[in-house]
Amino acid sequence: MPSPRRRWPWVLLVALAGLLAWFWAPLNGFAITGASYGARLACSCHYLGGRSLQDCRKDFEPGMELVLLSADEEAKSVTARFPLLASQTATFYEGQGCRLEPWSE
Repeated sequence: MPSPRRRWPWVLLVALAGLLAWFWAPLNGFAITGASYGARLACSCHYLGGRSLQDCRKDFEPGMELVLLSADEEAKSVTARFPLLASQTATFYEGQGCRLEPWSE
């Protein structure tokens, strides 16, 4: 039988894995929502407002500092990523504005 000192790291690891499993669904949902909001907002700001992506970040809500933005000028799209959790793309369509692309499963 392992000594109590050797058992604690395993107990802690199992507890952390349990917490991650418990909070994964809400955390993933918030990440998808944040990435979608960021992509749509940055696409409109960049292609309709003519501003740089860095300047568009000023319009983000507090707490969205982790969302990363990248633009594809040829496709007229902006992709927002929440590291390791979610990614979403919004594409600009002339006369229609920016639309979120369907999620790929």
